[in-house]
Amino acid sequence: MLARTYRCGLDAAIDVVGGRWKALILWALHAEPLRFGELKRKVAGISEKMLIQALRELEADEVVHREVFHEIPPKVEYSLTELGQRLNTALLPLGDWGEENMAGIAKRRGVTPAPPHTPSA
Repeated sequence: MLARTYRCGLDAAIDVVGGRWKALILWALHAEPLRFGELKRKVAGISEKMLIQALRELEADEVVHREVFHEIPPKVEYSLTELGQRLNTALLPLGDWGEENMAGIAKRRGVTPAPPHTPSA
């Protein structure tokens, strides 16, 4: 296996949140712990296989905590660790930038932008 070298902090951060789904999973977990099915519904379009893989990687990076409740039926919840909460906070300006520029980005890439997001109270 080749040794990986991070050139800067951004390189390390992108390694943790890189890919299509990880930042969306982190955002879905920002308010409260979620069970697997709840998380799958909040991250629209993700396959079960991809969600499992991304959660395992985020757990290995210690940004997501997986808690197993030993009860019947079995229950597993996912939540952000302190490191994950700090990462989510760091991603907020990126999300703001994306919201501000979404229409132009979507036009250039031939993507249909989602309707404007209205935060719930």
